[in-house]
This record gives sequence, C-alpha cells and structure tokens, in this order.
Amino acid sequence: MAQRIYLADDEAEIRSLMTEFLTQESFQVSVFPDGDRLLSAVLESPPDLVILDILMPGTDGLSICSLLRKKLPQLPIILISVKDSPLDRVAGLTLGSDDYLSKPFLPLELVARVRALLRRAAAPAPAQIDADAVRYGPLTLYPERREALLKGEPFQLTPSEYDFLLYLMQHSSSAVSREELLKTIWNMNWSTDTRATDDLVKRLRRKLRERRSSVRIETVWGYGFRISLEEPSAEE
Repeated sequence: MAQRIYLADDEAEIRSLMTEFLTQESFQVSVFPDGDRLLSAVLESPPDLVILDILMPGTDGLSICSLLRKKLPQLPIILISVKDSPLDRVAGLTLGSDDYLSKPFLPLELVARVRALLRRAAAPAPAQIDADAVRYGPLTLYPERREALLKGEPFQLTPSEYDFLLYLMQHSSSAVSREELLKTIWNMNWSTDTRATDDLVKRLRRKLRERRSSVRIETVWGYGFRISLEEPSAEE
C-alpha cells in the first residue's frame, strides 16, 4: 500500500513539481494551498508524512507544525522555506519538525529526505540491538515498533526525539558529540547549527521532568551529551 504524504505550499508550480517527483516514487500525494486546509485533512485522516512550507497565507507553517506535533507526536514532519539561516532551521526543529529543507532544492533531495525520514519513523531494529527492547533505568524503547515506555507507561516522542534517545541509550557508556548527533539524527553536518540538538534536549528534559523520571540528559560542556540516572534504584 502506497505511503500517503500531505503537502502544503502556496506556490502552485512548486506543489506540482514536488507532487510529480513524489508520485514517480510511488507515494500517494495530497496537496493543499495553505496550512489550515492541510491541518483539517490531517486531523480527519492522518498521513504517513507531512511537508509544510513555512510562509503561506493564513496560519504559517511553523504554527501548523507546532499544532500537529501536539496532536500527533509521532507524525513525521518536513518544513521547507526560502529562509536559510541557522536560526530559522533551529526554530523549525524546536517547534517539532524532523527535517528542514531550504528553497530552492533539488526534487531528488526532497525525495531522499522523505525516504530517510519514513525509514526512521518505522525502522526495524538494527542487528546489534536487542530485537525486543533497549532499556535504561525506567526508560524502555522498542525499536521494531517505534514505541517508548517510561515507568511502564507510554512515553510520547517525536521521530527525532526517539532516535536521539535511542542513540544516547546505545552509547550510554560515553558522551556523544553534538556534531555526531546532528549527522546521525538529521543526516546533516551543520557545524553552525549545533543549537538544534540543544533545543531538542530541552524538550526531552521537560518531558522527563513532567513524568518525574530519574533519567537525565547531561550536558558535557564544549562537546555534547550523555544519558544518566539520578537515582538508579528509585524506579527500577
């Protein structure tokens, strides 16, 4: 069954071009001239992935992204925009997008990003990971099902948050650099955009605090992050 993509952009030519290349790759594409109509369609029948332009009539793409992330935490979202500064990309990632593509871009690059994100959103466990679960204190991830439990209860994560935590858990014996995380999570080498990881960490820390978890994401100053337990025996 073809994977469904909802695409919103106010420029008809860009919508047509993206649709042509995505349908050639066997995706089922529904297009919308603005974010508000895309949002209504998603809430009625969620797709496998959403592509959102930031600058559109009505509600802007960043706001739509934020609303979608609250309603559907695991929905893969790609933002596209003519804005190409590190701050713009960080803003998009902070609001919950999983990838950010600057205009103009090659249609084949968009297709590659879509395929990579869909693989991440429904990826089977790599061979070196326990097929059943990856555990760290009260936190358990099931890579095959892309599910997360915290203290035995469902723990809602975006695709990028899930991959970030999984990578830290896989490398719990050492710290992981920001650059390594950017390359692994977003498949990019943004030497000037390391704040993207900082903003993702802020979201995760808030979610962990809200659940009163002993899992901590420590900052290793000047390098990156490591996962740790504040009170290992309290919740096990």
